[in-house]
Amino acid sequence: MNEKLFQVIWTHTAQQDLKRIMQFIAADSEARAKEIYSAIKEKAANLFLLPSRGRIVPELREIGVSMYRELVCPPWRIIYKIEESRVWVLAVFDGRRNIEDILFERLV
Repeated sequence: MNEKLFQVIWTHTAQQDLKRIMQFIAADSEARAKEIYSAIKEKAANLFLLPSRGRIVPELREIGVSMYRELVCPPWRIIYKIEESRVWVLAVFDGRRNIEDILFERLV
């Protein structure tokens, strides 16, 4: 069984997202921040195999955009896209936030 392997690449924006999340959590508990960091990084790293297992981002699917997928590492959402043999991790954010607000902040 020869499965295709993908290279998982974190964009600068996603790295900054993760850094901000860790700084916020570390203010209360450095140990908890390290646990969450490891969980998010591991979940994303596992995209090297079968990256299409993540769901299409529901809020974007509703408007006909299906190229972005996500994995949920409660409450965090890891947004990514697949291009050829690469998986681009694009964003990590708190799933309790409104995705439209986040996109507005980033695009305006």
